[in-house]
Amino acid sequence: MSARVITVSQDGNGDYRTVQEAIDTVPLCNTCRTIIRLSPGVYKQPVYVPKTKNLITLAGLRPELTVLTWNNTATKIQHHQGSRLIGTGTFGCGTVIVEGEDFIAENVTFENSSPEGSGQAVAIRVTADRCAFYNCKFLGWQDTLYLHHGRQYLKDCYIEGSVDFIFGNSTALLEHCHIHCKSAGFITAHSRKTSQESTGYVFLRCVITGNGGSSYSYLGRPWGPFGRVVFAYTYMDQCIKHVGWHNWGKAENERSACFYEYRCFGPGCCQSKRVTWCRELLEEEAEEFLMHGFIDPDPNRPWLAQRMALKIPYSA
Repeated sequence: MSARVITVSQDGNGDYRTVQEAIDTVPLCNTCRTIIRLSPGVYKQPVYVPKTKNLITLAGLRPELTVLTWNNTATKIQHHQGSRLIGTGTFGCGTVIVEGEDFIAENVTFENSSPEGSGQAVAIRVTADRCAFYNCKFLGWQDTLYLHHGRQYLKDCYIEGSVDFIFGNSTALLEHCHIHCKSAGFITAHSRKTSQESTGYVFLRCVITGNGGSSYSYLGRPWGPFGRVVFAYTYMDQCIKHVGWHNWGKAENERSACFYEYRCFGPGCCQSKRVTWCRELLEEEAEEFLMHGFIDPDPNRPWLAQRMALKIPYSA
């Protein structure tokens, strides 16, 4: 079945004026890839992709030209429930929330414009399986990219923040991505709860940059006791602390967290000074993290290869 293509333009020259209007037209239990082409513009609106609306692609021309932005925070009051005022919490404060499976985004910026010091302010939460992001930007400060659940692939993306700005308990492969530490904090906060879970974040051939300062950011800390993160073939600039990792103030996390590095380099890569409870992987140990099979292990149902084949030029 060929893909359905619809357009969004704020000037009225598309099928719809807002992204949410376009998503709302996708049928429940959707079975046909729906490509929503976004005309250049700054779309100041929260966006929700429900779990019943699968197979949606958001396609922009360039991430600098197509921006989805909002300024919600975890503590901002949203509505009344009886006599109580209810906020959204971290789970509900994302500018974009994706719960529909097989979601793809290309050439789009996802931003939470809340200023530094606002607390948790998510740019996008992904609670969906088999999602892919190509050449996208994720902008914010604390809790920018919430990879909550499912499997995700990010390629050629830019992610910035300060505190725990890539977090959750999904299984994610970030390949050729640029990670930018805007101020003191932690890049990752993975929340794997048990050693039986296969979840984790892998950063493969990425680049980590900072604001020019030295030794102010950690590679991560375990939000869940068995948090699992791997950095492989990744450049780390001087913003990364030589100790590398943080135990979140709990010594017991040092016995369970799985924090690994493999053949990384740069001034922020200093294995001799890393905390003793992280380690450099051996070659045979690293193999499972260096291939697409980490998030796409079933050769009989290769979802990631299909997503990559679905990359469609904006002008097509």
